[in-house]
Amino acid sequence: MRVIGLMSGTSYDAIDAAAADLRLTGDSLVLRPLGLVREPYDGELRASLTAALPPGSTSLADVCRLDTGIGRAFAAAAVRADRELCGGGAELVASHGQTVYHWVAGGRAHGTLQLGQPAWIAEATGLPVVADFRPRDIAAGGQGAPLVSLVDLLWLRGRPGRPVALNIGGIANLTAPDGTAFDTGPGCALIDAAARGFSGGTLAYDTDGALAARGRVHEPLLERLLREPYYALPAPKTTGRELFHLGHLRDALAGFGTLPAEDVVATLTWLTARTVADAVRRVEATEVIASGGGTRNPVLMTMLAGLLPGVPVRASDELGLASDAKEAYAFAVLGFLTLHGLPGTHPASTGARHPSVLGSLTPGRDGLRLPPPAAREPVRLLLE
Repeated sequence: MRVIGLMSGTSYDAIDAAAADLRLTGDSLVLRPLGLVREPYDGELRASLTAALPPGSTSLADVCRLDTGIGRAFAAAAVRADRELCGGGAELVASHGQTVYHWVAGGRAHGTLQLGQPAWIAEATGLPVVADFRPRDIAAGGQGAPLVSLVDLLWLRGRPGRPVALNIGGIANLTAPDGTAFDTGPGCALIDAAARGFSGGTLAYDTDGALAARGRVHEPLLERLLREPYYALPAPKTTGRELFHLGHLRDALAGFGTLPAEDVVATLTWLTARTVADAVRRVEATEVIASGGGTRNPVLMTMLAGLLPGVPVRASDELGLASDAKEAYAFAVLGFLTLHGLPGTHPASTGARHPSVLGSLTPGRDGLRLPPPAAREPVRLLLE
């Protein structure tokens, strides 16, 4: 089955559309990657999204407009992926949508909201769409994240030692072989916020780590940032831009006077590397398989490698899964599992009471014809 996975993460710079040919063979799920296309958000939509995200305020009218605008943008990405990667032969779309709020309080996730109305995707492509993956896990007592953990566990099963999968997006998360999975803290979220703030909006992120490379870590600022209680919480745990946003950085900067932009960005880059490295050591990893936009920041990756002597840090590309596309492929897998009546969560990863079949289904142009339920759950993911 050819499935298109759609993803826009906490950096919300573009929509990733990855196409995969998926099939169940015995106890294995076989994935043949077909490629990735990226559709940047247009300037007006991205500006509206930026204004609505925490710590900004919004209205129900804005939420409605964003749900439609993001849905149309996701639909355009799916149409392009079907045409360019599947030759018009896609059979299913799995859309993560755009997270705009993840409600966590008292160490528990109580709700989550992803925008990007799937009806627009179904209408534009004619295909059935699986969307709204996270709420079912939260209803079952889980954190609703990181949902890629099940895919990571299947993919890395049998690899020697204790390999961990690390994704560095706006927020960073990891998955350990025993199923432990959690958000480590900010990936690029604070770095991006600083780059935008210091440049007056002309920079969306620290391209190639150029700002960090010119700066020096400001130790008092780093110490203050590391006092954030989130880092000491036990897993499973999740976070987002509700905590790690520009206001968080401004609070940390209070009383330090005017610090050079380069020093602030260098400190934030070290903060991400330090908190990720602390988490990697905590799960006693012997190898790190990294993916996500943060892997394109050479300063961040050099810092991380330096903090983990003796623990190889490899891009997922080395194992056959493009680091830029990994999360979109993961949601293609989750959509495939849902269509076949298979759970898409691992309770040890999210803290849920039980595994759950995830998401809601929107029928395509020809209605909804479900395949027969799979006879058994896959125990490994093989790349072809």
